[in-house]
Amino acid sequence: MIDDLILNYIILFLMLESFEVYWQKAPTIMGMLLRMYKYYKKNIFLFLLMQPTFIFAIGFTMINDYNPYAMILLFIKTADIATKILLLEQVFSKKEVSHEISMILIAPINNFLPYMGFIAYTPLIYMTLI
Repeated sequence: MIDDLILNYIILFLMLESFEVYWQKAPTIMGMLLRMYKYYKKNIFLFLLMQPTFIFAIGFTMINDYNPYAMILLFIKTADIATKILLLEQVFSKKEVSHEISMILIAPINNFLPYMGFIAYTPLIYMTLI
């Protein structure tokens, strides 16, 4: 049986991830970037606040004494945020995007893609706490 603490952390994470999916979801990656850019252009800190699972990962890693699984979670979330910021800068600020990247950005994405975080991160939370 899953311990209450583990279950509470997983439920909290899933709620935060649901919020991120809700405000970022779009039919293309470019659509997702447009939604993100709305907050990014106002303030980078506002953009980071709109990524509550990143903040969760930072706190979760510290609370669990830098457990290797928690560190993996934090590393993946950090890479995710960094990739988003780099794409936002390239597409909207520098306006320097290769033809290949622009084709990827406008291609339709699978409806399942925004929900990958549910599958990828939940086991890491579980393994950190067992």
